[in-house]
Amino acid sequence: MPITHPSRISRVAHGNALKVTDLHFTYPDGNAAVKGVSFTLAPGEKAALVGPNGAGKSTLILTLNGILSGRGRIEIGDMEVTRQNLPAIRGMVGLVFQKPDDQLFSPTVFEDVAFGPLHMGLPEAEVRARVDAALEAVDMRQYRERLSHHLSAGEKKRIAIATVLSMSPEMLILDEPSAGLDPRARRSLIHLLQQLPITMLASTHDMRMVKELCPRTMIMDEGRLVADGATDTILADDRLLAAHNLERP
Repeated sequence: MPITHPSRISRVAHGNALKVTDLHFTYPDGNAAVKGVSFTLAPGEKAALVGPNGAGKSTLILTLNGILSGRGRIEIGDMEVTRQNLPAIRGMVGLVFQKPDDQLFSPTVFEDVAFGPLHMGLPEAEVRARVDAALEAVDMRQYRERLSHHLSAGEKKRIAIATVLSMSPEMLILDEPSAGLDPRARRSLIHLLQQLPITMLASTHDMRMVKELCPRTMIMDEGRLVADGATDTILADDRLLAAHNLERP
């Protein structure tokens, strides 16, 4: 299931895919949402970021491709997330929002998935190849001429992921990927994410998805990373889960 264009040399083939060092972020109203968070992700690793509402998870993931800018250091492979590096960083870090309609705004599926590659200035043949590869990766190639706003919630979620994959990212960041999906669509999405050969960080309240998808789990609460370890170990610690308003799946 190739999703990276063959002409592109990965920046994270060796070392860390992601390194976050002493990250802080405070909103203009004085709310300190992220307080000294540090962690790394290895290439190909799938990790979950969990915690109660208001823990700072969404703020954290928005800093990873420069939508928000905090204090500290974030590195994607060998490139630091800085203002001057943002165009390259946003090609390397694909962010899938909780609501697919925030990413789908073109009339057809093809146009939605082609939007990113077109704005990279790629030739038409490469744009079409990337669209086909991205739709194939999410098992939606037959939907390329469909109207995006007529799709089901689960189908929209897959197309939103395809819009990111068409950019050939090094990493996939997902905000509440299973939110709003019925059980069948949720199961289909989890299977899809399991098959994608890409570094992945999923911010979620869906603890069953965490157990099925992510070998590693990090717990965030009150802006701090309070636990980080093997998912089976984290989920077996009832006292830890209860302390941070989480439930064993």
